[in-house]
Amino acid sequence: MNSTGAEADAARGAFALDSTSPGAAPHGFDAFRRGWRTQLGDGWPMPTFSPATTGDFRVRSRVAKVRDVGILDLYGASAIRTAGDRHNHRDHVRMYVVRRGAWTVGGPTDRGQQTVSAGQFLIRRFERPSSFEAPPHTTAKILTLLSGALTPLLGDESITGPADSPEVRLLVAHTNMVHATIADLGPAGVRAAHSALIELAKAVAVRRFDDVEPRLAPALAQAAKDLADTHLAEPELSAAMLARELNVSVRTLQRAFAATGDSVSAYIRQRRLEEARLALTAPSDRLSVSELAAHWHFADSSHFIRAFKKQYGQTPTEYARSTGHGPAVPDR
Repeated sequence: MNSTGAEADAARGAFALDSTSPGAAPHGFDAFRRGWRTQLGDGWPMPTFSPATTGDFRVRSRVAKVRDVGILDLYGASAIRTAGDRHNHRDHVRMYVVRRGAWTVGGPTDRGQQTVSAGQFLIRRFERPSSFEAPPHTTAKILTLLSGALTPLLGDESITGPADSPEVRLLVAHTNMVHATIADLGPAGVRAAHSALIELAKAVAVRRFDDVEPRLAPALAQAAKDLADTHLAEPELSAAMLARELNVSVRTLQRAFAATGDSVSAYIRQRRLEEARLALTAPSDRLSVSELAAHWHFADSSHFIRAFKKQYGQTPTEYARSTGHGPAVPDR
């Protein structure tokens, strides 16, 4: 049977909410519940939040459903607490990646209670309803998957570890791509996104991923880009450094970039040029052209100027002047 657009729509859904702005909180939970029901449908039960949470629901969130996988990104300015997922009795696996604050699974009387601290992840199977809670200012990503594909790997064990492991980096990068592209995915895209989610969740469970699996190339390239963005000012940034951090060979990383029509070195150069461009229009403490070249690790001012002009059609000085700014030292 051929897939249709209607079938793809039924297999996906997404919405975003920000009730952290002043005045938004009184209606924040109603908006969240409405978005969940209309975009994800009755087949994907919403957690049963406690009255204390619903009365002061100050969160920024984005939620996506890809077939039987749910992805929730959440920042809670207020505390978040559930009264137990009474409506969700499906055997399922959840993965929590906590960037800030903490996330506790299970109530105070639950012998299986676990807390995931900032910088950690937890992946765990749930056979019965379970509650969760988080203090104010917690940032977390939660994946929910039907347990069939992961139960043989997990059994009754839970797995914890650092959120910056290569496998978690790839999974996070892929979920971010899903959020960015889900509105444009057709049936084939939904299948591909779903398959990659399952494979990457398995990789987290076994602490390794198949680095020659072509479906994972976009996630590997995106994870490398995310990592590079946090190290742009470091002279050691290179394909070798990124490959080492992601536990793949340089050739595998370069192949992943090639599959997306890019290269590692070109991406690093483009991002450094972008940062230099922004620095040229800074309201204060602007660097000279030679200082910018050194700061962003170009061989010298001449190489920097040529690369900048090729990228933006103007020299750094010409660009700064065209925007009403000027560097301390002009192009040479």
